[in-house]
Amino acid sequence: MTKNILYALISSILLWLAWPPTPYTSPILLFGFLPLLIAIENIFQSNWKNKGRKVFGIAGLCFLTWNTACIYWIWNASPEGSIVAYILGALLMSVAFYLYYKAKTVTKSYVADFLLIGFWIGYEYLHQTWDLNFPWMTLGNGFANVPQLIQWYEYTGVYGGTLWILVSNILLFNIWKAYRSKVHIIKLIFSFTIWIIVPVVYSIYVYNNYEEQKNPSHIIVVQPNVDPYQKYLGSPLQQLDNLIQLSRDSAKFNTEFIIWPETAIPEYLDENKIRDTRIFYTIQQFLSNYPNATLITGAETVRIYQDEATPSAKFDKNSNMYWDSFNTALAIENSGKVQFHHKSKLVPGVEKMPFSSALSFMKPVFAKFGGTTGGYGYQDHPTVLYAKSGIGVAAAICYESIWGNWIAEYIKKEAQFIAIVTNDGWWGNTSGKDQHLDYARLRAIENRRWVARSANTGISAFINQRGDIVQKTEWWNPAVISQEINLNSDLTFYTKHADIIVFPFLAIGIFGLFLVITKSRKTAKE
Repeated sequence: MTKNILYALISSILLWLAWPPTPYTSPILLFGFLPLLIAIENIFQSNWKNKGRKVFGIAGLCFLTWNTACIYWIWNASPEGSIVAYILGALLMSVAFYLYYKAKTVTKSYVADFLLIGFWIGYEYLHQTWDLNFPWMTLGNGFANVPQLIQWYEYTGVYGGTLWILVSNILLFNIWKAYRSKVHIIKLIFSFTIWIIVPVVYSIYVYNNYEEQKNPSHIIVVQPNVDPYQKYLGSPLQQLDNLIQLSRDSAKFNTEFIIWPETAIPEYLDENKIRDTRIFYTIQQFLSNYPNATLITGAETVRIYQDEATPSAKFDKNSNMYWDSFNTALAIENSGKVQFHHKSKLVPGVEKMPFSSALSFMKPVFAKFGGTTGGYGYQDHPTVLYAKSGIGVAAAICYESIWGNWIAEYIKKEAQFIAIVTNDGWWGNTSGKDQHLDYARLRAIENRRWVARSANTGISAFINQRGDIVQKTEWWNPAVISQEINLNSDLTFYTKHADIIVFPFLAIGIFGLFLVITKSRKTAKE
Protein backbone atom coordinates (compact mmCIF):
# COMPACT_ATOMS: atom_id res chain seq x y z
CA MET A 1 0.00 0.00 0.00
CA THR A 2 2.96 2.33 0.65
CA LYS A 3 3.89 2.17 -3.03
CA ASN A 4 0.36 3.20 -4.03
CA ILE A 5 0.43 6.13 -1.63
CA LEU A 6 3.66 7.20 -3.27
CA TYR A 7 2.05 6.96 -6.72
CA ALA A 8 -0.83 9.17 -5.53
CA LEU A 9 1.61 11.76 -4.21
CA ILE A 10 3.56 11.70 -7.49
CA SER A 11 0.32 12.48 -9.35
CA SER A 12 -0.41 15.39 -7.01
CA ILE A 13 3.09 16.81 -7.59
CA LEU A 14 2.81 16.45 -11.38
CA LEU A 15 -0.60 18.13 -11.44
CA TRP A 16 0.68 20.96 -9.24
CA LEU A 17 3.74 21.50 -11.46
CA ALA A 18 1.44 21.67 -14.49
CA TRP A 19 -0.97 24.24 -13.04
CA PRO A 20 -0.79 27.98 -13.79
CA PRO A 21 0.98 30.25 -13.28
CA THR A 22 4.01 28.01 -13.85
CA PRO A 23 4.90 28.72 -17.51
CA TYR A 24 5.20 26.03 -20.21
CA THR A 25 4.50 23.08 -17.91
CA SER A 26 0.80 22.62 -18.70
CA PRO A 27 1.37 19.57 -21.00
CA ILE A 28 2.24 17.60 -17.85
CA LEU A 29 -1.52 17.44 -17.31
CA LEU A 30 -1.70 15.04 -20.25
CA PHE A 31 0.02 12.34 -18.14
CA GLY A 32 -0.32 13.69 -14.59
CA PHE A 33 -3.09 11.25 -13.59
CA LEU A 34 -1.18 8.16 -14.75
CA PRO A 35 0.49 7.29 -11.39
CA LEU A 36 -2.88 7.57 -9.60
CA LEU A 37 -4.57 5.34 -12.18
CA ILE A 38 -1.78 2.76 -11.72
CA ALA A 39 -2.26 2.87 -7.95
CA ILE A 40 -6.01 2.28 -8.32
CA GLU A 41 -5.35 -0.62 -10.69
CA ASN A 42 -2.94 -2.15 -8.17
CA ILE A 43 -5.61 -2.00 -5.46
CA PHE A 44 -8.25 -3.37 -7.85
CA GLN A 45 -6.07 -6.37 -8.71
CA SER A 46 -5.11 -7.05 -5.07
CA ASN A 47 -6.70 -9.39 -2.55
CA TRP A 48 -6.97 -6.71 0.13
CA LYS A 49 -10.09 -6.01 2.14
CA ASN A 50 -11.94 -2.70 1.96
CA LYS A 51 -10.47 -1.91 -1.45
CA GLY A 52 -13.05 0.81 -2.10
CA ARG A 53 -11.98 2.68 1.03
CA LYS A 54 -8.34 2.41 0.03
CA VAL A 55 -9.09 3.84 -3.42
CA PHE A 56 -11.03 6.71 -1.88
CA GLY A 57 -8.20 7.30 0.58
CA ILE A 58 -5.36 7.53 -1.94
CA ALA A 59 -7.49 9.60 -4.33
CA GLY A 60 -8.33 11.94 -1.45
CA LEU A 61 -4.65 12.23 -0.55
CA CYS A 62 -3.75 13.08 -4.15
CA PHE A 63 -6.47 15.65 -4.68
CA LEU A 64 -6.26 17.29 -1.26
CA THR A 65 -2.51 17.77 -1.77
CA TRP A 66 -2.98 19.09 -5.30
CA ASN A 67 -5.85 21.43 -4.42
CA THR A 68 -4.11 22.85 -1.38
CA ALA A 69 -0.85 23.42 -3.27
CA CYS A 70 -2.65 25.26 -6.11
CA ILE A 71 -5.13 27.39 -4.16
CA TYR A 72 -3.29 27.82 -0.86
CA TRP A 73 -3.67 31.58 -1.30
CA ILE A 74 -7.36 31.54 -0.33
CA TRP A 75 -6.13 31.29 3.26
CA ASN A 76 -4.97 34.94 3.08
CA ALA A 77 -8.53 36.13 2.58
CA SER A 78 -10.50 33.53 4.56
CA PRO A 79 -8.87 30.74 6.61
CA GLU A 80 -12.25 29.08 7.24
CA GLY A 81 -13.31 29.42 3.59
CA SER A 82 -10.00 28.06 2.36
CA ILE A 83 -10.37 24.85 4.37
CA VAL A 84 -13.82 24.30 2.83
CA ALA A 85 -12.41 24.96 -0.65
CA TYR A 86 -9.49 22.57 -0.19
CA ILE A 87 -11.58 19.74 1.23
CA LEU A 88 -14.75 20.11 -0.85
CA GLY A 89 -12.94 20.14 -4.19
CA ALA A 90 -10.80 17.17 -3.19
CA LEU A 91 -13.88 15.30 -1.93
CA LEU A 92 -15.77 15.70 -5.22
CA MET A 93 -12.71 14.67 -7.25
CA SER A 94 -12.24 11.62 -5.03
CA VAL A 95 -15.88 10.61 -5.44
CA ALA A 96 -15.39 10.62 -9.23
CA PHE A 97 -12.43 8.23 -8.92
CA TYR A 98 -14.18 6.09 -6.32
CA LEU A 99 -17.12 5.67 -8.71
CA TYR A 100 -14.62 4.77 -11.42
CA TYR A 101 -13.22 2.01 -9.17
CA LYS A 102 -16.74 0.76 -8.42
CA ALA A 103 -17.50 0.72 -12.14
CA LYS A 104 -14.42 -1.47 -12.68
CA THR A 105 -15.93 -4.02 -10.27
CA VAL A 106 -19.24 -4.29 -12.13
CA THR A 107 -18.39 -3.81 -15.81
CA LYS A 108 -15.57 -4.19 -18.31
CA SER A 109 -12.42 -2.14 -17.86
CA TYR A 110 -12.81 -0.11 -21.06
CA VAL A 111 -16.40 0.78 -20.09
CA ALA A 112 -15.20 1.97 -16.67
CA ASP A 113 -12.55 4.12 -18.38
CA PHE A 114 -15.29 5.73 -20.46
CA LEU A 115 -17.47 6.24 -17.39
CA LEU A 116 -14.59 7.98 -15.57
CA ILE A 117 -14.87 10.83 -18.10
CA GLY A 118 -18.57 11.16 -17.31
CA PHE A 119 -17.99 11.06 -13.55
CA TRP A 120 -15.26 13.72 -13.69
CA ILE A 121 -17.06 16.10 -16.05
CA GLY A 122 -20.17 15.60 -13.92
CA TYR A 123 -18.22 16.73 -10.85
CA GLU A 124 -16.85 19.78 -12.71
CA TYR A 125 -20.29 20.79 -13.92
CA LEU A 126 -21.78 20.37 -10.44
CA HIS A 127 -19.01 22.51 -8.96
CA GLN A 128 -19.80 25.18 -11.56
CA THR A 129 -23.56 25.30 -11.04
CA TRP A 130 -24.52 24.59 -7.42
CA ASP A 131 -24.56 27.08 -4.55
CA LEU A 132 -21.09 26.04 -3.35
CA ASN A 133 -19.65 26.71 -6.80
CA PHE A 134 -15.90 27.05 -7.24
CA PRO A 135 -14.85 26.04 -10.78
CA TRP A 136 -11.29 27.30 -10.27
CA MET A 137 -9.78 23.82 -10.62
CA THR A 138 -11.66 22.77 -13.75
CA LEU A 139 -9.02 20.76 -15.61
CA GLY A 140 -9.31 22.74 -18.84
CA ASN A 141 -8.22 25.88 -16.96
CA GLY A 142 -4.78 24.30 -16.65
CA PHE A 143 -3.78 25.35 -20.18
CA ALA A 144 -4.56 29.02 -19.56
CA ASN A 145 -0.97 30.22 -19.95
CA VAL A 146 -0.24 28.34 -23.20
CA PRO A 147 -2.72 29.85 -25.69
CA GLN A 148 -0.64 28.46 -28.56
CA LEU A 149 -1.98 24.98 -27.73
CA ILE A 150 -5.69 25.70 -27.15
CA GLN A 151 -7.00 27.90 -29.95
CA TRP A 152 -9.66 25.22 -30.44
CA TYR A 153 -11.28 26.40 -27.19
CA GLU A 154 -13.30 28.71 -29.46
CA TYR A 155 -15.30 25.54 -30.21
CA THR A 156 -15.20 23.56 -26.96
CA GLY A 157 -14.35 25.96 -24.13
CA VAL A 158 -12.47 24.65 -21.10
CA TYR A 159 -14.44 21.39 -20.98
CA GLY A 160 -12.74 20.46 -24.23
CA GLY A 161 -9.47 20.79 -22.34
CA THR A 162 -10.81 18.57 -19.56
CA LEU A 163 -11.76 15.92 -22.13
CA TRP A 164 -8.34 16.16 -23.80
CA ILE A 165 -6.56 15.62 -20.48
CA LEU A 166 -8.74 12.71 -19.30
CA VAL A 167 -8.62 10.77 -22.57
CA SER A 168 -4.86 11.29 -22.83
CA ASN A 169 -4.31 9.87 -19.34
CA ILE A 170 -6.66 6.95 -19.96
CA LEU A 171 -4.90 6.04 -23.22
CA LEU A 172 -1.51 6.13 -21.49
CA PHE A 173 -2.91 3.97 -18.70
CA ASN A 174 -4.09 1.40 -21.22
CA ILE A 175 -0.71 1.47 -22.95
CA TRP A 176 0.88 0.74 -19.55
CA LYS A 177 -1.52 -2.17 -18.95
CA ALA A 178 -0.94 -3.57 -22.44
CA TYR A 179 2.83 -3.35 -22.01
CA ARG A 180 2.69 -5.22 -18.69
CA SER A 181 0.48 -7.89 -20.24
CA LYS A 182 2.76 -8.12 -23.30
CA VAL A 183 -0.21 -7.34 -25.52
CA HIS A 184 0.21 -5.66 -28.92
CA ILE A 185 0.13 -1.91 -28.19
CA ILE A 186 0.81 -0.28 -31.58
CA LYS A 187 -2.84 0.73 -32.05
CA LEU A 188 -2.95 2.31 -28.59
CA ILE A 189 0.27 4.23 -29.18
CA PHE A 190 -1.02 5.41 -32.56
CA SER A 191 -4.34 6.54 -30.98
CA PHE A 192 -2.51 8.42 -28.23
CA THR A 193 -0.21 10.13 -30.74
CA ILE A 194 -3.10 11.27 -32.92
CA TRP A 195 -5.08 12.42 -29.86
CA ILE A 196 -2.20 14.67 -28.80
CA ILE A 197 -0.82 15.87 -32.14
CA VAL A 198 -3.98 16.82 -34.04
CA PRO A 199 -5.25 19.47 -31.55
CA VAL A 200 -1.72 20.87 -31.10
CA VAL A 201 -1.00 21.17 -34.83
CA TYR A 202 -4.41 22.71 -35.50
CA SER A 203 -4.00 25.18 -32.63
CA ILE A 204 -0.51 26.28 -33.64
CA TYR A 205 -1.72 26.81 -37.21
CA VAL A 206 -4.68 28.92 -36.08
CA TYR A 207 -2.53 30.85 -33.61
CA ASN A 208 0.04 31.77 -36.26
CA ASN A 209 -2.53 32.69 -38.90
CA TYR A 210 -5.23 34.39 -36.83
CA GLU A 211 -5.90 37.97 -37.90
CA GLU A 212 -8.16 40.36 -36.06
CA GLN A 213 -10.63 42.53 -37.95
CA LYS A 214 -9.53 46.15 -37.83
CA ASN A 215 -12.08 47.95 -35.68
CA PRO A 216 -10.04 50.04 -33.22
CA SER A 217 -11.18 51.56 -29.95
CA HIS A 218 -8.99 53.42 -27.45
CA ILE A 219 -9.31 52.03 -23.89
CA ILE A 220 -7.79 53.20 -20.58
CA VAL A 221 -7.30 50.78 -17.65
CA VAL A 222 -6.50 52.17 -14.19
CA GLN A 223 -4.89 50.34 -11.26
CA PRO A 224 -5.15 52.63 -8.19
CA ASN A 225 -3.47 50.20 -5.76
CA VAL A 226 -5.64 50.77 -2.71
CA ASP A 227 -5.05 48.15 -0.02
CA PRO A 228 -8.38 46.24 0.08
CA TYR A 229 -8.05 45.76 3.83
CA GLN A 230 -7.76 49.53 4.28
CA LYS A 231 -9.88 50.78 1.42
CA TYR A 232 -11.93 53.12 3.58
CA LEU A 233 -8.90 55.08 4.79
CA GLY A 234 -9.22 58.61 3.47
CA SER A 235 -12.41 60.11 2.13
CA PRO A 236 -14.17 58.68 -0.93
CA LEU A 237 -13.57 61.98 -2.74
CA GLN A 238 -9.82 61.70 -2.08
CA GLN A 239 -9.77 58.22 -3.56
CA LEU A 240 -11.90 59.39 -6.45
CA ASP A 241 -9.45 62.23 -7.12
CA ASN A 242 -6.62 59.69 -7.22
CA LEU A 243 -8.47 57.63 -9.85
CA ILE A 244 -9.14 60.74 -11.93
CA GLN A 245 -5.53 61.90 -11.79
CA LEU A 246 -4.30 58.48 -12.91
CA SER A 247 -6.85 58.41 -15.74
CA ARG A 248 -5.79 61.81 -17.05
CA ASP A 249 -2.25 60.51 -17.56
CA SER A 250 -3.31 58.43 -20.58
CA ALA A 251 -6.79 59.60 -21.61
CA LYS A 252 -7.15 61.15 -25.07
CA PHE A 253 -9.86 63.07 -26.85
CA ASN A 254 -10.85 59.87 -28.71
CA THR A 255 -10.80 57.58 -25.65
CA GLU A 256 -14.02 55.52 -25.61
CA PHE A 257 -13.75 53.64 -22.32
CA ILE A 258 -12.03 54.37 -19.02
CA ILE A 259 -12.05 51.31 -16.76
CA TRP A 260 -11.63 51.39 -12.98
CA PRO A 261 -11.51 48.27 -10.78
CA GLU A 262 -14.02 46.47 -8.58
CA THR A 263 -15.47 48.64 -5.76
CA ALA A 264 -13.23 51.52 -6.90
CA ILE A 265 -15.76 53.95 -5.41
CA PRO A 266 -15.61 53.20 -1.66
CA GLU A 267 -19.02 54.55 -0.76
CA TYR A 268 -22.44 52.93 -0.91
CA LEU A 269 -24.47 54.64 -3.64
CA ASP A 270 -28.27 54.64 -3.70
CA GLU A 271 -29.08 53.65 -7.27
CA ASN A 272 -32.22 55.80 -7.28
CA LYS A 273 -30.33 58.90 -6.10
CA ILE A 274 -26.91 58.42 -7.65
CA ARG A 275 -27.18 61.57 -9.78
CA ASP A 276 -27.59 63.67 -6.63
CA THR A 277 -24.23 62.66 -5.14
CA ARG A 278 -20.99 64.61 -5.05
CA ILE A 279 -19.20 61.60 -6.51
CA PHE A 280 -21.40 61.56 -9.59
CA TYR A 281 -20.97 65.31 -10.08
CA THR A 282 -17.17 64.99 -9.85
CA ILE A 283 -17.14 62.16 -12.40
CA GLN A 284 -19.28 64.23 -14.74
CA GLN A 285 -16.82 67.12 -14.53
CA PHE A 286 -13.94 64.77 -15.33
CA LEU A 287 -15.75 63.16 -18.29
CA SER A 288 -16.63 66.56 -19.78
CA ASN A 289 -13.04 66.70 -21.09
CA TYR A 290 -13.52 63.44 -23.00
CA PRO A 291 -16.78 63.69 -24.95
CA ASN A 292 -16.55 60.15 -26.41
CA ALA A 293 -15.67 58.41 -23.17
CA THR A 294 -17.73 56.11 -20.96
CA LEU A 295 -16.49 55.23 -17.49
CA ILE A 296 -16.80 51.60 -16.35
CA THR A 297 -16.21 51.38 -12.61
CA GLY A 298 -16.86 49.04 -9.76
CA ALA A 299 -18.99 50.34 -6.90
CA GLU A 300 -21.11 49.13 -4.02
CA THR A 301 -24.70 50.17 -4.55
CA VAL A 302 -28.02 49.92 -2.73
CA ARG A 303 -31.53 49.53 -4.13
CA ILE A 304 -34.61 50.12 -1.95
CA TYR A 305 -38.00 48.42 -2.47
CA GLN A 306 -41.50 48.81 -1.07
CA ASP A 307 -41.76 45.03 -0.66
CA GLU A 308 -39.51 41.97 -0.68
CA ALA A 309 -38.78 42.17 -4.41
CA THR A 310 -35.85 39.73 -4.53
CA PRO A 311 -34.81 36.56 -2.65
CA SER A 312 -31.80 38.43 -1.22
CA ALA A 313 -33.74 41.50 -0.04
CA LYS A 314 -33.34 42.48 3.63
CA PHE A 315 -35.86 44.29 5.79
CA ASP A 316 -35.11 47.57 7.55
CA LYS A 317 -37.43 48.10 10.56
CA ASN A 318 -36.70 51.82 10.82
CA SER A 319 -37.86 52.67 7.30
CA ASN A 320 -40.26 49.74 6.94
CA MET A 321 -38.58 49.05 3.59
CA TYR A 322 -36.71 46.21 1.92
CA TRP A 323 -33.29 46.75 0.40
CA ASP A 324 -30.50 45.02 -1.49
CA SER A 325 -26.80 45.79 -1.60
CA PHE A 326 -24.90 44.97 -4.77
CA ASN A 327 -21.36 44.58 -5.97
CA THR A 328 -21.89 46.61 -9.13
CA ALA A 329 -20.28 47.61 -12.39
CA LEU A 330 -21.45 51.09 -13.38
CA ALA A 331 -21.32 52.67 -16.81
CA ILE A 332 -21.39 56.47 -16.54
CA GLU A 333 -21.47 58.85 -19.50
CA ASN A 334 -21.04 62.60 -19.48
CA SER A 335 -24.64 62.78 -20.67
CA GLY A 336 -25.83 61.78 -17.20
CA LYS A 337 -26.87 58.30 -18.27
CA VAL A 338 -26.02 55.52 -15.77
CA GLN A 339 -26.18 51.77 -16.42
CA PHE A 340 -25.87 48.98 -13.85
CA HIS A 341 -24.66 45.38 -13.88
CA HIS A 342 -24.92 43.57 -10.55
CA LYS A 343 -22.38 40.85 -9.82
CA SER A 344 -24.17 37.53 -10.08
CA LYS A 345 -21.52 34.87 -9.58
CA LEU A 346 -21.07 35.55 -5.87
CA VAL A 347 -18.44 33.95 -3.65
CA PRO A 348 -20.23 31.31 -1.52
CA GLY A 349 -20.33 32.19 2.17
CA VAL A 350 -18.61 35.55 1.65
CA GLU A 351 -21.01 37.28 -0.72
CA LYS A 352 -23.94 34.87 -0.79
CA MET A 353 -25.51 32.45 1.66
CA PRO A 354 -25.43 29.01 0.00
CA PHE A 355 -28.78 27.28 -0.51
CA SER A 356 -30.57 30.42 0.70
CA SER A 357 -33.97 29.19 -0.51
CA ALA A 358 -33.72 25.97 1.49
CA LEU A 359 -32.36 27.84 4.51
CA SER A 360 -34.76 30.80 4.31
CA PHE A 361 -36.32 29.70 7.60
CA MET A 362 -33.06 30.80 9.27
CA LYS A 363 -33.41 34.45 8.22
CA PRO A 364 -34.86 35.52 11.59
CA VAL A 365 -31.93 33.83 13.35
CA PHE A 366 -29.38 35.76 11.29
CA ALA A 367 -31.35 38.96 11.83
CA LYS A 368 -31.10 38.52 15.62
CA PHE A 369 -27.35 38.12 15.31
CA GLY A 370 -27.22 41.45 13.47
CA GLY A 371 -25.68 39.89 10.36
CA THR A 372 -26.80 39.67 6.76
CA THR A 373 -29.29 37.07 5.64
CA GLY A 374 -27.94 36.58 2.16
CA GLY A 375 -25.05 38.94 1.52
CA TYR A 376 -25.13 40.76 -1.79
CA GLY A 377 -28.07 40.83 -4.14
CA TYR A 378 -27.60 39.48 -7.65
CA GLN A 379 -29.23 39.20 -11.06
CA ASP A 380 -29.99 36.09 -13.09
CA HIS A 381 -28.51 37.22 -16.42
CA PRO A 382 -25.61 39.50 -17.33
CA THR A 383 -26.18 43.07 -18.48
CA VAL A 384 -24.16 44.46 -21.39
CA LEU A 385 -23.08 48.06 -20.76
CA TYR A 386 -23.02 50.43 -23.73
CA ALA A 387 -21.09 53.52 -24.73
CA LYS A 388 -22.82 56.47 -26.42
CA SER A 389 -21.37 55.21 -29.70
CA GLY A 390 -23.21 51.88 -29.24
CA ILE A 391 -20.16 49.79 -28.33
CA GLY A 392 -21.20 46.99 -25.97
CA VAL A 393 -18.93 45.74 -23.21
CA ALA A 394 -19.12 42.62 -21.05
CA ALA A 395 -18.31 44.08 -17.63
CA ALA A 396 -17.49 40.99 -15.59
CA ILE A 397 -16.83 41.49 -11.88
CA CYS A 398 -13.97 39.44 -10.40
CA TYR A 399 -15.25 35.89 -9.75
CA GLU A 400 -17.59 36.07 -12.76
CA SER A 401 -14.65 35.92 -15.16
CA ILE A 402 -13.93 32.24 -14.46
CA TRP A 403 -17.30 31.12 -15.94
CA GLY A 404 -16.95 30.62 -19.68
CA ASN A 405 -20.67 30.16 -20.24
CA TRP A 406 -21.48 33.31 -18.26
CA ILE A 407 -19.14 35.47 -20.36
CA ALA A 408 -20.58 33.88 -23.52
CA GLU A 409 -24.02 35.18 -22.46
CA TYR A 410 -22.67 38.72 -22.55
CA ILE A 411 -21.14 38.19 -25.97
CA LYS A 412 -24.40 36.86 -27.41
CA LYS A 413 -25.97 40.13 -26.25
CA GLU A 414 -23.61 42.07 -28.56
CA ALA A 415 -20.68 42.77 -26.24
CA GLN A 416 -17.71 43.62 -28.48
CA PHE A 417 -15.01 43.30 -25.84
CA ILE A 418 -14.66 42.08 -22.25
CA ALA A 419 -13.85 44.33 -19.29
CA ILE A 420 -12.91 42.54 -16.08
CA VAL A 421 -13.02 44.68 -12.94
CA THR A 422 -11.47 42.94 -9.97
CA ASN A 423 -9.65 43.31 -6.68
CA ASP A 424 -7.13 40.53 -6.20
CA GLY A 425 -5.26 42.13 -3.30
CA TRP A 426 -7.22 40.05 -0.79
CA TRP A 427 -4.87 37.16 -1.56
CA GLY A 428 -1.60 39.07 -1.22
CA ASN A 429 1.36 38.57 -3.53
CA THR A 430 0.55 34.92 -4.27
CA SER A 431 -0.14 32.83 -7.35
CA GLY A 432 -3.88 33.53 -6.95
CA LYS A 433 -3.62 36.86 -8.74
CA ASP A 434 -1.59 35.27 -11.56
CA GLN A 435 -4.02 32.38 -12.02
CA HIS A 436 -6.93 34.82 -12.16
CA LEU A 437 -5.14 36.81 -14.86
CA ASP A 438 -4.33 33.67 -16.86
CA TYR A 439 -7.95 32.48 -16.74
CA ALA A 440 -8.98 35.72 -18.48
CA ARG A 441 -6.97 34.54 -21.47
CA LEU A 442 -9.38 31.62 -21.84
CA ARG A 443 -12.33 33.98 -22.16
CA ALA A 444 -10.50 35.88 -24.93
CA ILE A 445 -9.96 32.69 -26.95
CA GLU A 446 -13.43 31.23 -26.37
CA ASN A 447 -15.17 34.36 -27.63
CA ARG A 448 -12.46 36.00 -29.77
CA ARG A 449 -12.74 39.21 -27.79
CA TRP A 450 -10.12 41.53 -26.36
CA VAL A 451 -10.00 41.65 -22.57
CA ALA A 452 -9.31 44.88 -20.69
CA ARG A 453 -8.60 43.93 -17.10
CA SER A 454 -8.58 46.50 -14.28
CA ALA A 455 -7.33 45.03 -11.00
CA ASN A 456 -7.05 47.27 -7.96
CA THR A 457 -4.00 45.60 -6.41
CA GLY A 458 -3.63 42.57 -8.65
CA ILE A 459 -2.39 42.68 -12.22
CA SER A 460 -4.13 44.84 -14.78
CA ALA A 461 -3.72 43.86 -18.42
CA PHE A 462 -4.81 43.91 -22.03
CA ILE A 463 -5.29 40.51 -23.70
CA ASN A 464 -5.85 40.11 -27.44
CA GLN A 465 -8.20 37.75 -29.26
CA ARG A 466 -5.57 34.98 -29.42
CA GLY A 467 -5.15 35.04 -25.64
CA ASP A 468 -1.81 36.86 -25.65
CA ILE A 469 -1.11 39.29 -22.82
CA VAL A 470 -0.21 42.43 -24.77
CA GLN A 471 0.34 44.70 -21.76
CA LYS A 472 0.28 44.17 -18.03
CA THR A 473 1.12 46.09 -14.86
CA GLU A 474 3.30 45.18 -11.93
CA TRP A 475 1.96 43.91 -8.61
CA TRP A 476 1.27 46.52 -5.93
CA ASN A 477 2.05 49.56 -8.08
CA PRO A 478 -0.41 52.30 -9.01
CA ALA A 479 -0.52 52.35 -12.78
CA VAL A 480 -2.48 53.26 -15.88
CA ILE A 481 -2.21 51.54 -19.25
CA SER A 482 -3.88 52.31 -22.55
CA GLN A 483 -4.40 50.31 -25.70
CA GLU A 484 -6.00 50.47 -29.13
CA ILE A 485 -8.01 47.24 -29.11
CA ASN A 486 -9.98 45.72 -31.99
CA LEU A 487 -13.68 45.31 -31.37
CA ASN A 488 -15.37 42.16 -32.69
CA SER A 489 -19.02 41.38 -33.39
CA ASP A 490 -18.63 37.84 -34.77
CA LEU A 491 -19.76 34.92 -32.62
CA THR A 492 -17.66 31.79 -32.18
CA PHE A 493 -19.16 28.32 -32.02
CA TYR A 494 -18.48 28.31 -28.29
CA THR A 495 -20.24 31.64 -27.79
CA LYS A 496 -23.34 30.35 -29.56
CA HIS A 497 -23.33 26.88 -27.93
CA ALA A 498 -21.48 27.37 -24.65
CA ASP A 499 -20.57 24.15 -22.82
CA ILE A 500 -22.67 21.99 -25.15
CA ILE A 501 -19.86 19.41 -24.97
CA VAL A 502 -20.74 18.83 -21.31
CA PHE A 503 -24.19 17.33 -21.69
CA PRO A 504 -23.41 14.00 -23.40
CA PHE A 505 -20.85 13.30 -20.67
CA LEU A 506 -23.31 14.28 -17.96
CA ALA A 507 -25.63 11.64 -19.39
CA ILE A 508 -22.77 9.13 -19.35
CA GLY A 509 -21.96 10.00 -15.74
CA ILE A 510 -25.58 9.62 -14.65
CA PHE A 511 -25.83 6.30 -16.47
CA GLY A 512 -22.60 5.16 -14.80
CA LEU A 513 -23.90 6.13 -11.36
CA PHE A 514 -27.13 4.19 -11.99
CA LEU A 515 -25.11 1.20 -13.21
CA VAL A 516 -22.84 1.19 -10.16
CA ILE A 517 -25.72 1.49 -7.69
CA THR A 518 -27.96 -1.17 -9.27
CA LYS A 519 -25.22 -3.75 -9.89
CA SER A 520 -23.67 -3.20 -6.46
CA ARG A 521 -27.05 -3.78 -4.82
CA LYS A 522 -27.62 -6.89 -6.89
CA THR A 523 -24.19 -8.25 -5.91
CA ALA A 524 -24.85 -7.48 -2.22
CA LYS A 525 -28.12 -9.43 -2.30
CA GLU A 526 -26.40 -12.44 -3.83
